[in-house]
Amino acid sequence: MFILPIPVYTTSVQSADWNPRLTGDKMPTGKQLADIGYKTFSASMMLLTVYGGYLCSVGVYHYFQQRRAQRQAAEEQKTSGIM
Repeated sequence: MFILPIPVYTTSVQSADWNPRLTGDKMPTGKQLADIGYKTFSASMMLLTVYGGYLCSVGVYHYFQQRRAQRQAAEEQKTSGIM
């Protein structure tokens, strides 16, 4: 599975009384927002693909279990009809 790395953006702080609410240093740029949106969308699509594969495999498993049960019931019916 390919996972995209998420970059960590840091800024250097010179003063001890730095408040991110007062300064615009921590505001993400448009490119950073686009990167976050792209990675979030990609991650959700990967999870959706994995979940879809799981549902498909469960369906196939149940199909073969049902088919095996029907074959066993048919075989039992044949053997009980002979006796």
